[in-house]
This record gives sequence, structure tokens and C-alpha cells, in this order.
Amino acid sequence: MKNSIALILFAIFFVIGCQKETKKEDIVMVNENTTQEVINQISTKYPEIDKAKIEKGVKQVAQFWRSEDGSIDDFKNFCIDNFIADEKILNETFLKLQKNFELINGYMIELNRDLSIPLHLDTGPLLPIDYMFGEFSPSVHLLDDLFKTKIAFVVLLNFPLTTLEERMEKGKLWSREEWAKVRLAQTFSKRVPAEANQKVTEAYNRAENYISSYNIFMHNVLDENGNKLFPDGKILLSHWNLRDELKAQYANPEGLPRQELIQLVMEKIITQEIPKLAINNPDILWTPSKNTITPKSPDKSNENLDNSPEPNTRYEMWMNVFKAQQEIDKYYPHLPTHMDRKFKEEREIPEEQFEELLKSILTSNEVKEIGKLIEKRLGRKLKPFDIWYNGFKPTSKYPEEELDKIVQKKYPNVEAFKNDLPNILKKLGFSKENSEFIASKIEVDPARGSGHAMAAGRLVDKAHLRTRVPKGGMNYKGYNIAMHELGHNVEQVLSFNKIDYTLLRGVPNTAFTEGFAFVFQSRDLEILGIKDDSKEKEHLEALNSLWQTYEIAGVALVDMYAWRWLYKNPNATPQQFKEAVIAIAKDVWNKYYAPVFGINDVILLAIYSHMINSGLYTPDYPLGHIIAFQIEQYLKKANLAAEMERMCKLGSITPNLWMELAVGEPISTKPMLEAASKALEIVR
Repeated sequence: MKNSIALILFAIFFVIGCQKETKKEDIVMVNENTTQEVINQISTKYPEIDKAKIEKGVKQVAQFWRSEDGSIDDFKNFCIDNFIADEKILNETFLKLQKNFELINGYMIELNRDLSIPLHLDTGPLLPIDYMFGEFSPSVHLLDDLFKTKIAFVVLLNFPLTTLEERMEKGKLWSREEWAKVRLAQTFSKRVPAEANQKVTEAYNRAENYISSYNIFMHNVLDENGNKLFPDGKILLSHWNLRDELKAQYANPEGLPRQELIQLVMEKIITQEIPKLAINNPDILWTPSKNTITPKSPDKSNENLDNSPEPNTRYEMWMNVFKAQQEIDKYYPHLPTHMDRKFKEEREIPEEQFEELLKSILTSNEVKEIGKLIEKRLGRKLKPFDIWYNGFKPTSKYPEEELDKIVQKKYPNVEAFKNDLPNILKKLGFSKENSEFIASKIEVDPARGSGHAMAAGRLVDKAHLRTRVPKGGMNYKGYNIAMHELGHNVEQVLSFNKIDYTLLRGVPNTAFTEGFAFVFQSRDLEILGIKDDSKEKEHLEALNSLWQTYEIAGVALVDMYAWRWLYKNPNATPQQFKEAVIAIAKDVWNKYYAPVFGINDVILLAIYSHMINSGLYTPDYPLGHIIAFQIEQYLKKANLAAEMERMCKLGSITPNLWMELAVGEPISTKPMLEAASKALEIVR
């Protein structure tokens, strides 16, 4: 996730609490006459100060001043007494604010992370109290307290708020300090009551808990003839492990029936026809083609077995997140929807511009030609699940069982992977000193879910890498995910510990950290000592990058269009929303995939669990692929370690400016399409 101070606070504020929600009548509407009177008084007091600066600061305070903050006279006195005219004092105040926010936010991040350990890590069976603490945080009133103590108003009075348009147009001319001050002020560009934030936190936590335990016991899933296709112990989390297992079967000559069975399982999840008892249940045999369940133990009767489907829980969870986000819309008059906030505030890329970026991939002639090439390589017509074809990757040459053995021997437990981090980093080009420093700032934990990365809160804190490690040792899937998360962690360490202003910590948005994560993940076999020196390697990687981006670009559109539908139909039922999502998935498929696959009305694009528990996160993936490819192309001519450190130290500035400074050009799909076009000429 984006690690700027604004998003750190954003994450912290989404926690439970209890506070009277502010009503319209509680808000003091400081009128223009009062505002102008204060501006004139401060201008008279400090005639040497640019009046425009005074005017901006006073108006920013007036915008957020409420009756609970004091009377009109209190407002006047506050502005006159707290406007900082002395540049030396202003700079000292800025530095003190930066340091104190690092401490406050850092401690809160650490505490929230620790309280969520039972939910996030594989520490044993969960108790009801674990879920309660997972939703609890003492930081619930942090934003409110910063306004009540007038700290927020000091910032708003003395540091300017900016629009996305201003940041895009003027950002090139700003100094690093000016950028840091922009991010400082941006922290207080909204004032959302704790009660509204509570609903958001509860919705996300419940969705996360629902998704993190959505396991399918594939060794208990039968084909239409009643046969088991998967070995004992094959437990797959939806959607991540289901998708990755499907990918792994391309290396298996007998893998096609398994892939078709996984596709059917995915479809049953999307349509919610999956029997409720087939979810996270080791004691049930399930036949998706007939949608019947039977006891695994032959001595148990079928008589009292409930075969009812999951009751649209998937879509109810998604809608709960939407409704919670909708509750805070009114507190963002300049960004009135969750989509506005995700694109204009978090990603800092206009939604329309982003959509056109995706369509340039989806409608390209190159993906059509890649589809033909995949058919040729598979020796059959494309099937819908071939959106996850991974035969262009070096991993496809090695059976997953072989890779599992290599990884399990090397990393029998979490500690072994943790201890090997310095060696991994050295293999990636980092110096011995930097490798040891970065590794010392990363903790590795056994994840309950598929895995994730968490940034440090304070400079003395550590980033956390979470990955799932079975009892027999880390398998290839877990290792592959761990390499992805390591990319996040290295970015998090460098963009925090090595940056000039901690207010600029992180990268422009989540897609950029995903970009680094993809770069690390693509080197997973290389780190294991498995090299592919073939002349085709670079061209195969270009084809793989475009095909992966093609797949996830459609997922992102389904996610975006589903949120648009929700805003148009806020009172819909989960059943209606399910029908809408399925229709959207079919429409996106028919427009952008049917021309390549020759098959209509496929719904697989709606399987991603991120849609349920992460609120418009999936668009970061295609953007991450695009950015990763540009970075990768640049790094081929440079040193990964040195250039990654330089790039990470650019910090949280606008995306296109970051890219221009990092690789010399704005975000573009052109390099990816050109590389794929060249690759097609050679690989055919």
C-alpha cells in the first residue's frame, strides 16, 4: 500500500470506536465576511507576507471549523495567534510535525499490527475475542483529537492544500521540502468522524476474515465420474491458490482435467452455487458438475446433510464495504465517491486516463497474436482459464513437485527464509552492507492467509513479510509469494529509512510498490540457482508480461464497473448485485476476450478475492505490471540494487513525475506493446 503519511493515517483511522457523529447543525459555517476580516487583520499584522498565502491558510481553517472547535471569536483568535510569519519558526514547526507524526502513526501501526496477529498469522485456532481485538484500535479518535487539539488547524493555517491538477501541473517545480509540506497538509484534507470510520473498519475486517478462511479442500473435490484428481493435502485458498494451482498444471501433461475442475469450482464460487458445507470443510466430498456433497467418512449418513448453497455471502461482504465507504462520502465534498478517492487521492491518476491505459492493452493486436501463439503451443483451442497461461515463464519447464522439493529443502521453516534474506539480496545485486541493513529491517512471519507485506511504523521498527508455510516446509507457491512480498518490503525499507523527508515515505501509489514486487517475483528461480540462458528468454518474458497484464486489466475493469453500478444502485440486494457483477464480467469478457478466445459469456474475471476485501485494489495490479515492465526495461541497462534505491528515494510524489525522474518517461503501455510485437516476430 502507499506508504505516505496521508495513507498511513487513512489506514489507522479505519478502526472501530464510538463517538457521536457530527451533524450538519454542529458545523460552524464561518462566513466569507468573517474569513475576510481575519485575512485583513493578519495581513495588517504581517504586511511583508504575501496576502494570497494568508488568504489560503485562513480559508482552509474555515472549511473545517465546527461549533465543537469554538465560537467565531475563537476562530478569529486562533488564526491571528497561530499564523506563523517567521520562516525559521515555520521550518522548525514543520520538522517537529514531521517527527511527531512519525512517532504517533508509527506506534499506532505497531499496536494495530500486534493486536491483529491472531487473525493474520498462523498462531493456532481463533477465539471470538481475537476477532474483537482485530477490530479494536486505540487510535480511533486520532484524527478527531488532532483537530480538537488544534494541531490539524495549525497545519491547515500554515501549509497549503493542493488539488491533483495542481500537483500534476506544478509538481515538477517544487523542491523536496515543498513536496513534503504538500503531503503534510494533505493529511488534513478531510475530517471524517470516528463513527463513520468504525463502519469502514468493521466491513473490511469482516470481509478479510471471510476471505482468509475461504479454503477449498481440492483432494475432496470430485470430477463428474466421482474421481479425485488432486493429492491429499491439497488445500487451496480462493482465489490465489486456486489460480496458482491452475497455472502449475500447465507443466503437467495430465493437467487439463484438473484445470477444468478448478475453473468449475471458480464459477460455482462466483455464482454462489457452491454448497455452504464445501467451504473450508475437510469432512465433505463435493462434485461441482452435479453440485452434490456427501460425507467423506463412509460411516456417516447423508440424511441430515445440508446441500444448500452459500447465501450470496460473497456479494453481501462486498456490499457492506461499499455501504461503509458510502457513509464517509459526505465528508469528502471534493471527492464524493470511493472511486474518486482511490483514483484522484490515492493513485493520483484520473480514472478516465487510467481506463484508457487499460483499454490500450485490451484492444491491442498483440494480445490477439499471443492468443494464437498460445493455441499453437498448447495444441488445442483456447479455454477460458487460459487467461492464466504461464507457459512463457521459465517456471513452466519445471514440474511444481520438483520446485516444491527444492524450496522445502532450502526453506524448511520461516526462520530459514528469514536467515537467507541477506544472501537473496546479494544475489539481486545489493552490496553486503546494504543487504544486511535491509534484511535487519524485515521480519518474516507465517501467514494465516496467502501472505502480505506490512510497512514499518517508525524508523526503529521493522517491515513484516507474511507468507504461508505448511508443516512440511515452504513450498514453491509460498516461496513465489514470499519473493513478491519481499519486493514490497525492500521498497518499504528503502523509501522510509533512506528518504530525506519521512512525510514523503513510500511510492506514489500501490501500483508502484506492486511494480517492485513483480520485479522481485520474476527473479524467483534465479535466486534458487535455476537459470534460463536461452536466447528466447527476454522475448518470452515480454509475451508473459503482456498476457498477465491483459488478464488482470479485465479484472480491474470488472471491479471498477461493479463500483459504478453500486453507486447507481445503492439500495440493491446482494442477489441483484451478484447478477450485476456476473453481467458485467460477461460484458467485459465479450468485448475484450471473446475476440481472442472465441468463447462468449465467461464469468471468470469476477473470481478475484481482492474485489471483496480490498475495495478497488485490483486496478493496482495492471498498473503495477505496466510500471514494472518500464522499470524492468530500464534496469536491464543498469544495476537493480543501486537504481531501486535511487528510485525509492524519490518518494511519494505524483506518478508520472516519479516515472519521468525514475526511468525518463511517463507511465505508458507503449514499451510493453513494442517489446511484445518484437517478441512475436522472433518466438513464432
